[in-house]
Amino acid sequence: MAPCATAGAQMLAARPCVSASQSMLASRAAVSRIDLALGASSFASCPRISCSRSLGSSRSSPVAVRAVSGEGSSSGLPIDLRGKRAFIAGVADDNGYGWAIAKALAASGAEILVGTWVPALNIFETSLRRGKFDESRKLPDGSLMEIVKVYPLDAVYDSPEDVPEDVKTNKRYAGSSNWTVK
Repeated sequence: MAPCATAGAQMLAARPCVSASQSMLASRAAVSRIDLALGASSFASCPRISCSRSLGSSRSSPVAVRAVSGEGSSSGLPIDLRGKRAFIAGVADDNGYGWAIAKALAASGAEILVGTWVPALNIFETSLRRGKFDESRKLPDGSLMEIVKVYPLDAVYDSPEDVPEDVKTNKRYAGSSNWTVK
């Protein structure tokens, strides 16, 4: 494996080294495949991508790249979100993209509000209250991510008029109100 240092991350590739700025990575633990057969003209507008061999090769040669957090990497996003509120829809546990997004925004200083699917709302709030997510709530600075408010949300329905009667009367939706988008 050939390691390449980038800003805040270390790229490990089984074949020729491909390096990219940290802002191009969706996550420090992201796994992606980069197809080098696209040709140099495809990357003309991306000056931060470099490769140890020509991109103009006529044969396809995919490279698996894994981003590994570097020891000197900065914590959170490279922006200051103190005093800002962030609403993240689709957080129902500590394993999904919503949780990771909330955690990254919290590490940058944002106040976190989440929208949780109504049938999962009770389980999520109970788990949060009992501390089941405490380990994964830890931010890079050692503090815990604080979720200010959890809203019931079912983004399938734009307004209460759009909700079918069988959903309105479903026991999993009982006790919750104002959970449509509008």
